[in-house]
Amino acid sequence: MSQANNNGARPFVRLEMQGAVATVFLSNPPLNLITIEMTRQLGEHLDQLAVDPAVRALVLTGEGERAFSAGSDIKEFPGLFETETLISTKLIPENRTFAKFANFPKPTIAAIENLALGGGLELASGADLIVASSNARLGLPEVKLGSFPGSGGPIRVTRRVGPGRALEMMLLGDPIPAETALQWGLINWTAAPGAALEKARAAAAQLAEGPTAAQFACKATIRNGLVCSEEEATARSLKFSDLLSRSEDTRRGVRAFTEKKTPVFPDNLELSDFTGLY
Repeated sequence: MSQANNNGARPFVRLEMQGAVATVFLSNPPLNLITIEMTRQLGEHLDQLAVDPAVRALVLTGEGERAFSAGSDIKEFPGLFETETLISTKLIPENRTFAKFANFPKPTIAAIENLALGGGLELASGADLIVASSNARLGLPEVKLGSFPGSGGPIRVTRRVGPGRALEMMLLGDPIPAETALQWGLINWTAAPGAALEKARAAAAQLAEGPTAAQFACKATIRNGLVCSEEEATARSLKFSDLLSRSEDTRRGVRAFTEKKTPVFPDNLELSDFTGLY
């Protein structure tokens, strides 16, 4: 039985830890529809996990095997239309929370079973890596409601698949199968039905053994290349290289390479050193 959180609402987000890997579950079965309260709870979890030194990789998935998330809970919409608070009450907080996931400082993987539609795909597309079950269907069907993806989908999905394919998904509103999503670059891997979370956790465990600061530099430099001028992105890249070259992580890695050993990377470089570079 679900217990209420500190604000009296039932938990819509659940956390599990396995070593240094945190798994966050969207927990509103059977379809894990995204509600205003779920968005708030997810944002709180992401804030806490981002600064927790025990967390070195994050997996985001949906409760059960019917959906990562089939999108927003449409039952919330009429009241928001009547009060004209759709933007302030739902979309602005949703964009902020989804951005927290997209900009999470440690490696992230989304594990998709069956459905990732609308806001569900908008959220998942912020992950660094995505694994989907082979029977998954992914889509942005908002146009069929006379609307459009308002929580980052046109930006993040387009970065993954390109404008032509993103327009195909958004203008037609038809979900694409996992095989097509893999060919287009929307996802990184497929897994057998029911095995997406297992595959995501295995990859996350591997990532959790890596050098957190260097991983952050990889994430940030790619993002900077998309949103900054080439000159600015290059300047920030050189600053990352400078910081890392003076870190114990790099010394450990080089020493292990020359000694033909496997390096061990403690989390010993504060990500705050990279303030302003991401």
